[in-house]
Amino acid sequence: MTETITYTLVKSGIGSTKKIRATLTGLGLTKMQKTTSRKKTPELRGMLNKVAHLIRIEEN
Repeated sequence: MTETITYTLVKSGIGSTKKIRATLTGLGLTKMQKTTSRKKTPELRGMLNKVAHLIRIEEN
């Protein structure tokens, strides 16, 4: 079974730069408290690190 990462948007992207907002959209986080699970990849980890101050991460 592949490893997955589950992440939830806990703080709003309002007031953030366009790059941060675009990263949130790319991650599928469009609304507060939305939770998404994806396969663990280096590209995904890089995006999550960029917005780590806005999300909660749970590794499975």
